[in-house]
Amino acid sequence: MDFFLEPFSHEFMLRALFAGVVVGGLCALIGVFVVQRGLSFVGDGLAHAAFGGIALGLLANVTVENATWVALPFTLVVALAIAWVLRRGGMSGDVATGVFFSLSLALGVLFLGLRPDDAPPVNVESVLFGSILAISASDLYVIAGVAAAVGLILALIWSRLAYATFDPELAALSGVPVAALDYLLLGLTAVVIVVAVKSVGIALVSSFVIIPAASARMLGRSLASIAAIALGLGTCGAALGLLLSYHLNVASGATIILTLGAVFALSLALRRR
Repeated sequence: MDFFLEPFSHEFMLRALFAGVVVGGLCALIGVFVVQRGLSFVGDGLAHAAFGGIALGLLANVTVENATWVALPFTLVVALAIAWVLRRGGMSGDVATGVFFSLSLALGVLFLGLRPDDAPPVNVESVLFGSILAISASDLYVIAGVAAAVGLILALIWSRLAYATFDPELAALSGVPVAALDYLLLGLTAVVIVVAVKSVGIALVSSFVIIPAASARMLGRSLASIAAIALGLGTCGAALGLLLSYHLNVASGATIILTLGAVFALSLALRRR
């Protein structure tokens, strides 16, 4: 039992556990709809949009810790722009996302290059790969608040969003506001990704959204079962990865994603049987 309990005798590990479990479950739930709609690449696109927003905050002399508040509206605007292009431009999700992926990354590099020479140094590694062990108490309040708000919204729109996901044309004929739901889904995805960036970083956050949902899709037979499985995989994978990273003394974010990757491989093996 010491293997499981001893790491969480430290306060920073308890904060990391709470953040990882909540963010993992939240990303998994959003990922169910993202994967089902064939928008898996959108996670990468919005993560790099968050990088552009963080760089903009740093250019405006905002600290790295508070740059998330600049990244949030920036990423939300990019998400809504992707949704608009998808509906108006007649492009596939990968093409629309790829355009904004490139633009956001280029803007981020430009903003960082425009910072004055005497600006405080930035730990780029923590931005790219996260620092879940450095999660503060104030970060936990933000994560909890976002999780509660997103969870409530998903509960209210679940049936209509499911209908629009599986048969958007019939849903539109039935009076379901498919366009509004598209914008809302990508907006929620943007918010969740920005919150998750602090845990696993820009480079890995899309895996938090995609891998549990993709694994669950191979195991579940209905949207409800897929969502339940994805939620379980996201939360348990985050907790187990955090535990392993502590005992192996390796990067926590990367270990969590590798743990989810192992679950995906197991799910694939079980499906083939």
